[in-house]
Amino acid sequence: MTNRTDSPDALEAVGLGRRYRRGWALRDCSFRLPAGRICALVGPNGAGKTTLLSLAAGLLEPSTGTIRLGGQAARSAEARQHTAFLSQEKALYTRFRVSDTLRIGRELNPIWHQETAERVIAAGNVPMDARVGTLSGGQRTRVAFALALGKRPRLLLLDEPMADLDPLVRRQMTDTLMTEAARHGSTVVMSSHLVSELEGACDFLVLINNGTVRLAGDVAELIGAHRTVSAPDAHADRLAKLPGQTTVETRSAGGRTTALIRPRGPLTADVEPVLPSLEELLLAHLRTDDAPPLITPTARAGARREVTV
Repeated sequence: MTNRTDSPDALEAVGLGRRYRRGWALRDCSFRLPAGRICALVGPNGAGKTTLLSLAAGLLEPSTGTIRLGGQAARSAEARQHTAFLSQEKALYTRFRVSDTLRIGRELNPIWHQETAERVIAAGNVPMDARVGTLSGGQRTRVAFALALGKRPRLLLLDEPMADLDPLVRRQMTDTLMTEAARHGSTVVMSSHLVSELEGACDFLVLINNGTVRLAGDVAELIGAHRTVSAPDAHADRLAKLPGQTTVETRSAGGRTTALIRPRGPLTADVEPVLPSLEELLLAHLRTDDAPPLITPTARAGARREVTV
C-alpha cells in the first residue's frame, strides 16, 4: 500500500542564493534531503559547499530564496537546537580539559546526551583530564565530534572536519559517525573531496559546481540514470553517434575512448553500456561544467513523497 506524506524533510532549499561583494557564491539552489539519509556534498573548491552549509547552520542569511530544516527556518531557535555544525577549523578552547569541554556542551544544550559524548571520547582512548591543546589532531577531532554527537542532532552538518587526518584515523572517525548517526536516526550532510571514501558511507548525493546544484538524489538512482560506453579510438565516432542520448563527458586513454551518458532510449547493438561507479560518475561531472543538471524525484524541492506501508 502506498501513502503520501507531507512530513518535513531534514533539509529543503528553494531558490536559495547567497551573494558577496565579489559575486554569487550560491544561486538558485533548489533540492530536498529526506530525513535519515547520509548525504555526500561534493564540488570543487569555491563551488559553494561551505556557503550552503553555513546557510543551513544559520550562520549566514540567504540573499534569495529559503532554506528549512525539519520544516523550520534554518535560523530559528527550533532548527538550531536540533542541528550540529562541525567545520574544518573545529573551534575548541585549547586550555580547557576534555571533561570541561563536555561539561560546557551539557550546560549549553538542553537535549545533551552525556553517554554518547563519553562513548565517542572513550573509543579513541582520549584522557578526560587532558587539556585540548595537548591532544593530537585526531584526538581533537574526536572531541569535536563528541560535542556534536552529544547534542543528539537531528541534522549533522560536516564541512570537511576530517580533511587533516591520516587515512586510518579518518576511517575510524567515519565508522564512529555512521554508528552514532544510525543509533540516533540522525541525518548527516558530509562535505568531502575524498571521492573514493564516500562510496561506502553515503546513500544520497548533492553535487555543486559554480554555485548551482548539478546532481542531487539517491546515489543508486543517480548511478542508474547513467551508463559508461567505450570503443577503440579508431571507432570513437560510434560514441558520437548515439541518437537521443545525453553525453556528459568523453575521454580517451589507453587506446580507448569512453563516454559517460544518460540513456534516453535504446542504444545501438555495437555499444555495450555498463553502470559507472560513484567515483566515475562524480569525476566526470566535476570535469564537465556544461552537463545538464539531474535532480531525481527523491531530491526535488516541494515534491510529495510516497511511502510504502
